[in-house]
Amino acid sequence: MSCFIIPMAQAIATSAYRKANAKAIESSEHALTRNIPALEKMLWGGTVMLIVDHVINGELTWQYPFFTALESGGFPVMLRELLTVGVPMSLVLTAVWAVWSIAKARKVTTC
Repeated sequence: MSCFIIPMAQAIATSAYRKANAKAIESSEHALTRNIPALEKMLWGGTVMLIVDHVINGELTWQYPFFTALESGGFPVMLRELLTVGVPMSLVLTAVWAVWSIAKARKVTTC
């Protein structure tokens, strides 16, 4: 229903960080900092796919209140989904990105 809001907020924050620190990111030797653009792409890609999925399933509509959760249970239902689905989803995605970034850096240094 509204689980994509948390990854979208993280994607917005990541994009703002990347744009504000573009030169520092490019010149960084730290694996996580250097791979910020990859995290940004993962977050935006996941957000777009979740929005498409929610529109196809009818959980997100073009009419007010937009989210079916707000119609059925109100804001507490939406907030519960944000906290129980959106936050863990963003944490797992960020953890996967961090492991990938570190593994990629180790592979480059060992070859």
